[in-house]
Formats: sequence, C-alpha cells, structure tokens
Amino acid sequence: MSLPIAWPFQKVLIANRGEIALRVIQACRELGLGTVAVYSEADRDSLPVALADEAYEIGPPPSVQSYLDFARILAVAAESGAGAIHPGYGFLAENTAFARACREAGITFVGPSPESMEAVGGKIAARSLAEKLGIPVVPGQTAAVESVEAAAVAERVGYPVAIKASAGGGGRGLKVAHSPADLPAALESAQREGAAYFGDAAVFIERYLRAPRHIEVQIAGDQHGTVLAVGTRDCSVQRNHQKLIEEAPAPLDPALAARIMEAARRLAAAIGYTGAGTAEFLVEGDQFFFLEMNTRIQVEHTVTEAVTGLDLVKMQLLVAAGEPLPFGERDCRPSGHAIECRINAEDPAARFRPGPGLITRYRPPTGPGIRVDSAAYQGYTIPTHYDSMIGKLIAWGQDRAEALARMDRALAQFQIGGVPSTIGFHRLVLADPAFVAGGIATTFVGGLDLTVLPPYVPEAPVSPPDPVGPTTLDGGESYLVEVNGKQFTVKVATGGNRVRGSKRGARRQASGEADGAVLSPMHGVVLRVAVEAGQRVESGDLLLTIEAMKMENEVLAPRGGTVLSVGTAPGATVDVGTLLAVVE
Repeated sequence: MSLPIAWPFQKVLIANRGEIALRVIQACRELGLGTVAVYSEADRDSLPVALADEAYEIGPPPSVQSYLDFARILAVAAESGAGAIHPGYGFLAENTAFARACREAGITFVGPSPESMEAVGGKIAARSLAEKLGIPVVPGQTAAVESVEAAAVAERVGYPVAIKASAGGGGRGLKVAHSPADLPAALESAQREGAAYFGDAAVFIERYLRAPRHIEVQIAGDQHGTVLAVGTRDCSVQRNHQKLIEEAPAPLDPALAARIMEAARRLAAAIGYTGAGTAEFLVEGDQFFFLEMNTRIQVEHTVTEAVTGLDLVKMQLLVAAGEPLPFGERDCRPSGHAIECRINAEDPAARFRPGPGLITRYRPPTGPGIRVDSAAYQGYTIPTHYDSMIGKLIAWGQDRAEALARMDRALAQFQIGGVPSTIGFHRLVLADPAFVAGGIATTFVGGLDLTVLPPYVPEAPVSPPDPVGPTTLDGGESYLVEVNGKQFTVKVATGGNRVRGSKRGARRQASGEADGAVLSPMHGVVLRVAVEAGQRVESGDLLLTIEAMKMENEVLAPRGGTVLSVGTAPGATVDVGTLLAVVE
C-alpha cells in the first residue's frame, strides 16, 4: 500500500544483488513503486531477478564488467524509465562519481548527496573532519603515507600499526604490521587491495588497538535538516576485520553510549547527511575513537530495525523523495534486544575457506522473534564471483538472554546442504561464557578453539531436487522469458499438472594433498606466489594467495619439505582441485 505522497519517481532500479536487492524490492512493493533489477550472467537465476517487475542483464560475472559498470546501469535506468536508483551496499553504494552521474542524468540517487559522501567517503577525509569537530580519533597520521616514509611514520605512531586504504571498507585494504619486518608486505597488500577493490591505492597509518570493541551508530537524516542517531550496535565478533555477529543495542554504559551517539550525530549533521548511514567507533574502557563513516545502509541494519520497529529501507526511499524522516527521536528508543548472525558459505574449521556451489538443501528457521533475510533457495548456485553470504539470521527477545536463546534455537533449526556454512561457528560463539556475558573485544574470535568444529565434507554427488524457487515460489506456473537481455515473468495455466524444471550444477570436490601435490581448495584468481621451485618450506608456510569471493585466502604448506614445482602464476584463474604446487 503506497503512502499518500507525491512521488517524484514511480520506478526504482536496484543496482545490487542478493538479499539487499530483495529487501529493496519488498520495500518498493509496499510503497507502491515499480522495481527494476539488473543482474550479471552469474545471477540469472537469482530471486531479485525473478521477483522484480523488470530485469535486465548488464554483463559478465566480474563486477567490474557488470555491477560496477555505472554507464550501463544508467542506460538501463533510461531504457526502463526508472526515476531512482537504490545502490544497496557494496558495489556503487559509496561511489561519489556514480552519485554525481545520477544527478546529471536527472535520476534520484537513493543515498546522501555526492558532497556528503565526498566529505567522509575516504577514511583520511573523515578522520580529518572528526578531528576538526573535536571527536577523538586513534593516534596516527591523518594524511596519505607514501612507501618511502612509511617506516618513519610507523616508528612515530608506535607498533603495532594498522595500514588502511583510505577508500577501504569491510576489512578490505586493512593490514596490520606488528614489527618493522612486517611493514613492507602489509603496506604493499593494503595498497594493492585499495587499488583493486576501490580504485584508490592511498593508505594511511594509525596505531593498532590490540583489543578494542567495535561499536557503531545508525544515522538517519532528511533534506529538511533533521539528523538523528537512531541507536547503537556492537559488531565486535569479527575475523580478519570482517563482521560475523552484530547486536543492538550495544551492551554499553548508558553515559558512554550517549556520548558516542552524540558524536555520531554531530559528525553527520556537519555534512548535512541525508538517508541512512553509519558512524563506526572503537571503544577501550571508557574511551572511544572515531573509526569511519559508511555512507550507505549497512548489512546489520536489521538489528536496529528489530529493536525499534522502524523500516530503514523505506525511510531511505521516502527521504530520497524529499519527504521528512517518517519517525522522530522518541521512535528510536530500543525495545528489547536483537542479534544477527551472518550465515556465510564458508568452512570455519578450514580458516573460513569460502565454499560456493549448489545449495541442495535449504530450510530456514521460523518461530517467535525470528527473521531471515536471504535470497538463497534450494537449488540455487552460489556464484564464486561475489561475497559468501547465504543470508542473515536475526533473533529478537525482550532482553539479551531471550534473544540469545531464540538465536540458538533458530541456528539448530537452520538446514543448509551442498555448501559449507558458518552455523556451527555461531553456535560455538553462543555457548561461550565470555560472549554470553557481553562486552567482548574484536580479538574474541582469535581466542576460540575452532578445531572442535568438524570440517565440512562435501556430500556424495546426487541429482539435486527441483528448486524451491524462483520460478515456483508463488505456487503457480511462472516462467522467466528473456528478450534482448530483458527478463519478463510469464504465468501459464497448466490445468493442474505441474511442470517443474530441474537445474543441474557442477559439484565441488574436496581438495587434498596426495604425493606432495597441493591442490586449490577453491575457485579464484592467484594474487601472489610466495615460493619457487627448489625452495625449502616448513609446515604452515605461505605458498600462495588466492582471491575468492572478494577475500584473500592463503594456501599454506601442508608439510615441511622442498618445493619441487609451482603450477600457477599471479593472475591465473584456478578451480577447485587445480594443481598449485608440489612439496616433497
């Protein structure tokens, strides 16, 4: 049901994929807005493509040729008549050039203004603004650091130091050097990731806090000057600076929480922020330090919605249409507690190795206080080209204890087959006394004994069952018909006889080392080869680094010995089972 407002646009293009694209489609449907999905070849069978009013193919699987090709996306907006573009998160969500291109094309960008994005989009600029406003930042150098001066800066800041890509995010472009010997490799890696993922190799250096908490504040603002700090979240359960579990409100002393929220609100107000955004902080004791500003909706916005009853995606659309915020400060007061577990296609027992592939079984949990945000379904193949998220599981309770109990019950009910998942890891965390007590630091996951988790073992190859989506979700006979790269949903009456298509997908095989052969555990691109033939290695030494599902994954020597041969090179694409090296 649409709200009684004069929409400046009637159709929204979603320039993203997965569960966030589905979430925007749902919000638009409730507001009476039309939806246009764009998709790469790898996402042809995705739920957003099936459920949007229109869908257009925009290129091959690599994101630089599809989801990052904003000229093609703008062309689809013009062709489809979409008057607004929602970027979701990731991809173009924080791309200032794209936001400006939307403005020049007369298309509403569902997000903050390009000027606001530019003011805090880079970590260096955001850090400089925070200092001007008197908001504390982690000690370091608020300027881009060149390779020749890095050692001097690091010595002045004091080891350990964090090397951060100015345009980085989500843990990418962030490396830690614990000593001068670590600095060159960490600096090169941060610069490489910054250039590869964000098109900007600029980095800066700050002191690396050993055991902080990661606290963030949800921001909401409109075009009429109202900026609210909606609430806090605790995102301290991380591995390699990638969030795994989030909760709201953050377990904090009320006075400290109030100080952090006010600092976040002042920062956002200073740049005239509109829409949804997040200010992130590190907390040690009763001290807090500004970390960065994310000028987009966050993956973990769900827990804020759960404790406030607000719909932040609808809010984004209303604010983009020029409407005032649909809620006030009193509406932001939390009720109860919420926790989110990111369910990823990764094997925690194998250092969170990504495991894309065919989902042969998918049964999400239900029950009081449970929400699942996911675009996965039984019969869906998780592509290798994007992140590893299967879905987000959210549990709400009247207090934290009830939320924890409901989450554990839901995790036990969640069934996923055909690919590894992080469900076992989450249950391990929820059973840990330190996590149950609350207030853990970002070092928490590093202290867990993950060897108690059984390694993922691929199931015996079988013909997968008929998919439970996307063409059969509505209970009728729906077919996707494609004409010139545009998809339409066609429904056909069948007289009661159901005709269902069966999808077949290539199955992954377990990798292993036999006779000294080191095989690739995943599909990906070789970023670095750290050894050469004739080199002596010890068990656990780095052999290669492979990029898969937007993550750098290290392949380590399974035993001590001599490298007889290396079967690949940087830039090469490898599949599961590809011979990488032989160690005898």
